[in-house]
Amino acid sequence: MSAQTAVVKVIRSADRHHWRNEWLDSRQSFPATGNFDLAANAHGLLMVHNEDFVDPGEGFDTHQHRDTEIVTWVLEGSVVHQDSAGNSGIINPGLAQRMTAGIGILHSEKNSAGRYEKPTLHVVQMWLPPDESGLTPGYQEMDVAGELARNSLVTVASGIRRHRNDTAITLHNKYAAFHVARLEPGSTVTVPDAPFGHVFIARGQVEFEGSGPLEQGDAVRLTRIGGQSITAVEPSEVLVWEMHGEFA
Repeated sequence: MSAQTAVVKVIRSADRHHWRNEWLDSRQSFPATGNFDLAANAHGLLMVHNEDFVDPGEGFDTHQHRDTEIVTWVLEGSVVHQDSAGNSGIINPGLAQRMTAGIGILHSEKNSAGRYEKPTLHVVQMWLPPDESGLTPGYQEMDVAGELARNSLVTVASGIRRHRNDTAITLHNKYAAFHVARLEPGSTVTVPDAPFGHVFIARGQVEFEGSGPLEQGDAVRLTRIGGQSITAVEPSEVLVWEMHGEFA
């Protein structure tokens, strides 16, 4: 494929990499479990895009990350977060969270529900590289639930300069932005025009201009093209990455 070729590639939910253990059902847009070369499967700057279902009382024990920007977006339930930089909190739907691993950070993340309670945690976690290695570990969160009620594309996280006045949390990558739209039936948003894009249907069903209907778990990878309309057929939530660079 030449650098100038425009590509729209639909990835159906059933075609994602699937990994499961006793308490985790992970559906991965890019193979992540056991993959030590995430860059090889990256699209633009996006290395990991995992949709995880975590049983009550379960989760990831303390583990380490380095030189990674990690964005967590909860769809149902809540995550208890703790890290070695002293940050802790509970992440609910509508609360944007970013963790900068930098020179190295230890953290744990678990379903806040007790072992015999409900609900199952439904969460999407996304990884991308920072602009530079060796950053000081950091953490940021902000509630954007109010803005998501507008039936429009909301900039949740960004390092792109033009989004700085309207973004909720900051990414340490000046080429990437993460947007979310919660849409009522008939509402429409437009995919940002960028060299690389990634659209994920987190819930509901939409009509994607030029590609037809998309359902929960489906995704679209865009290269050298944008501007398509996304129209909700039923109440829907759409996650959109706008990327003006690729993994080096």
